[in-house]
Amino acid sequence: MPFQVSPGVNVSEIDLSTVVPAVSTTEGALVGVFQRGPVNQRILITSEANLVARFGKPTADNYETWFTAANFLAYGNKLYVTRVVSDATMNAGDQGNAGFIETRSDAEAITVTTTFVAQDTGAIGNQLMVSVCYDSADFSESITLNSGLQVGNTTVVVANTQVENTELQVNDILRVGNSSVGFQDLTVTAVTATNSEIYTLSFTPAYNLADTSPTSATRYWRYYNNVDGAPGAANSHIVVVDENGGISGIANTILEVYADVSRTSSAKDDEGNNIYYRDVINESSNYIWATGVALSDTADNYLSLSGGWNGVTETNVPIGKLARGADLYKSAENVDISLFLTGKSGDTPTYANYLIDNIAETRKDCVVFVSPARGDVVEQSFGAELDQVLTFEGNLTQSSYAFLDSGYKYQYDKYNDVYRYVPLNGDMAGLCVRTDELRDAWWSPAGYNRGIIKNVVKLAWNPDKGNRDQLYKAGVNPVITQPGQGTLLFGDKTLLARPSAFDRINVRRLFIVLEKAIATASKFTLFEFNDAFTRAQFRNLVEPFLRDVQGRRGIYDFRVVCDETNITGQVIDRNEFVGDIYIKPAKSINFIQLNFVAVRTGVEFEEIVGKF
Repeated sequence: MPFQVSPGVNVSEIDLSTVVPAVSTTEGALVGVFQRGPVNQRILITSEANLVARFGKPTADNYETWFTAANFLAYGNKLYVTRVVSDATMNAGDQGNAGFIETRSDAEAITVTTTFVAQDTGAIGNQLMVSVCYDSADFSESITLNSGLQVGNTTVVVANTQVENTELQVNDILRVGNSSVGFQDLTVTAVTATNSEIYTLSFTPAYNLADTSPTSATRYWRYYNNVDGAPGAANSHIVVVDENGGISGIANTILEVYADVSRTSSAKDDEGNNIYYRDVINESSNYIWATGVALSDTADNYLSLSGGWNGVTETNVPIGKLARGADLYKSAENVDISLFLTGKSGDTPTYANYLIDNIAETRKDCVVFVSPARGDVVEQSFGAELDQVLTFEGNLTQSSYAFLDSGYKYQYDKYNDVYRYVPLNGDMAGLCVRTDELRDAWWSPAGYNRGIIKNVVKLAWNPDKGNRDQLYKAGVNPVITQPGQGTLLFGDKTLLARPSAFDRINVRRLFIVLEKAIATASKFTLFEFNDAFTRAQFRNLVEPFLRDVQGRRGIYDFRVVCDETNITGQVIDRNEFVGDIYIKPAKSINFIQLNFVAVRTGVEFEEIVGKF
């Protein structure tokens, strides 16, 4: 019992209820080119709609990567996506090209000219406008449309002084009319000086003044209806707008509103919250960053962003940029993933090998899914596909942590109304997710029960039996289409070259689950005494878990050894603990032999059964 100085009752609670936890096996990861989204960050995507909202729609520059992600999400709902770009990619800014801006710190380091930049590197930032109502004078004021001047359906002409003495700009609202004829809001589309005396104002929709007598009008900041009123002293309203509709699909859609944010860096609201505009925007916005240039009243309340440039496609993204993005997943302690999608392999296996060597073989808890190069199977000369795919496979790192399929599928792109050839590795990883949900990670994802592939018009290459024999010997898993059966995965081999139980993906994933789960539970044995009680506690922790896996058909048999035979005095003196876990993994059926034997009428079956 714990030591006590004086008599008393001490209550202790000892927890011996620790169990081996369930571990997740359905998280995927993908690195590639997207038209928008944060750069070199891990972003968890849970659906195709979420993918569109965060990284944009597919384009001619990135559809292979994009649909690899979307195809995986057709089976599962946990995919980490990392966007990569080249250094040539540029962010849009309110004064044009703002350079390559990757982080908030990069944006706030800008101290000259540019006030706002697009968060999303590339041309997508050119869709944005930032509108600032700096003060109450910007918000609204009265003006007069003078008599005797031109009146038309789309223009009115006012005296020069009437424009010069106002804050009127393109995009402002002119409210015209009166209580008798009614009021109408007109959006100013042009302010043109026709000579030194008059300005012509174009607007929409069309409007005819009822007469030529002096007419009063009110000029408003365009987004006056989206806030409660004019900004307070030293405050401003800031609105982020999809000016061209390239983000939301509808031009002039309001994306974000920041009302009454302060231009004073120390400003707080009544509840003590920071309301300094730069901090509010940079901590909350999904579209823009405020730079280190201080916000001040300028002549323009409507700042269209421009100068954004993509500079990179799937075909020219540097391998170093892909590798840098992949490195975000190198540590199992930082992010939990089980499936890594290669997406577009490129013309060589360089990127796939980087993932196998530096991610999967380093972590030892995930499988890399690879498809051959596009040119190996898409629009290839008849009969050449086999040699091309085998050559590609021969240049890949041989590993039980890698899985290679046989090609590409043809599918419909609903966002662009075209058909695309897309690599199959997103579907292969997706089949593993579906298998996990229907059964367990140690079941094979192939075959007629669990290997049916979604969203297929046709395969780029449908290998026949002769081709499948050659592919399977080399560790390539054929994907085939059969009449009446659909398109399905017809193999479950890893890229391990030597004969081993680990040359099957179900065995590899079985051991990933066992190792991850038991290792997680074993952490609680650290710093305990290395004695018989701790060893017995470890066995009692692991054996029920393995019996459960055995009951779920994952293993045939097992044994846990953790006693004086493997924890000797020398092991104890080195402060080490050893647990030897012997596993007989369950095997999937790859080959079926059916023997039909014709027997004469007078022959007893017992005489011949087992003789052939």
